[in-house]
Amino acid sequence: MKSNPVKLGALLGFFAVAIGAFGKHALESRIESHYMAIYEIGVRYQFYATLVILAIAALAPQLNPKRTNLCVNFFFYGSIIFSGSLYLLAIFQKDWFGAITPLGGICFLAGFAVLFFAPRTETTAD
Repeated sequence: MKSNPVKLGALLGFFAVAIGAFGKHALESRIESHYMAIYEIGVRYQFYATLVILAIAALAPQLNPKRTNLCVNFFFYGSIIFSGSLYLLAIFQKDWFGAITPLGGICFLAGFAVLFFAPRTETTAD
């Protein structure tokens, strides 16, 4: 999928704020502190992914476009899987949702690995 890093970053950031506010105002008094801490980790990592995607957007002219697209997708879907599974775990208090979380972490790791190889290589012709 061809991604637009600015739009994906804005979308993730928007929902991170909305989901974080929902947790603070609607859930905090209804779920145990252990699960609220898990929920907050999901929000935090969603913000991290947002910032990485927006940084990639800012660096896009210096990066290989195919690798940039792949990298952004890894961070976007990693955030959906990682944070989403933590939100579900916290809200429904079903610990088996935690088994899904590492798949999102693997996406984050893959995103950073692809980012490592994303800078355009400088070739000079003599």
